[in-house]
Amino acid sequence: MGIFSRFSDIVNANINAVLEKAEEPEKIIRLMIQEMEDTLVEIRSAAAKCIADRKELGRHVKYLEGERDEWARRAELAVRRDREDLARAALAEKQAITDQVDKMHREIEGLDGQLEKFNGDIQQLQSKLNDAKTRQRSITIRHKTATSQLSARKHIHSDRLDEMMFRFENAERRIDRVESEAEAINMGRGATLADEIAGLEDDDRVEEELAKLKTELGSEKKDES
Repeated sequence: MGIFSRFSDIVNANINAVLEKAEEPEKIIRLMIQEMEDTLVEIRSAAAKCIADRKELGRHVKYLEGERDEWARRAELAVRRDREDLARAALAEKQAITDQVDKMHREIEGLDGQLEKFNGDIQQLQSKLNDAKTRQRSITIRHKTATSQLSARKHIHSDRLDEMMFRFENAERRIDRVESEAEAINMGRGATLADEIAGLEDDDRVEEELAKLKTELGSEKKDES
């Protein structure tokens, strides 16, 4: 994979999405940071080579421009000496060198464009790297905290919660036994004096309601007649 293909994959990666699926988020983000740092080194190395190539081309262009000026001077000298043949040959050399210089200038422009792209890529990757390192510290703390909380909750659920439920169920069983004993004591016993009197009072209320109902019905029959 080329430098820029890998660079594009890294800077467009959704770190949070990766971490949500990762069992060891610290390890994943460390690997991503290492990949970013390695890619940054490769991009800087490529940029350094590009700068060196541009300087070399610049030196060669400067040399050729000097040669071009020298052939122009020779052509002028040949014309002054009435040597058109030599002047023509000198101008041909000058033209050939001019073509080379123009070609090298286009190559330098291409290198300038490449350097500008290198600079943008380096700035973007450096920004992503700084952001990843900031998140690394935060995620490491969050993961350790969450791990501790999970361990504590598992301990509570596996030990203390089971113990509390056992005590609760044991208390319920004790209450059931007490209630059962109370019910068993009352079994086989007749009604008490208070119970009998309460029954009589209930009978009196029923009789009163019955008499009232009869009276009402008797009034209705008289009205109909």
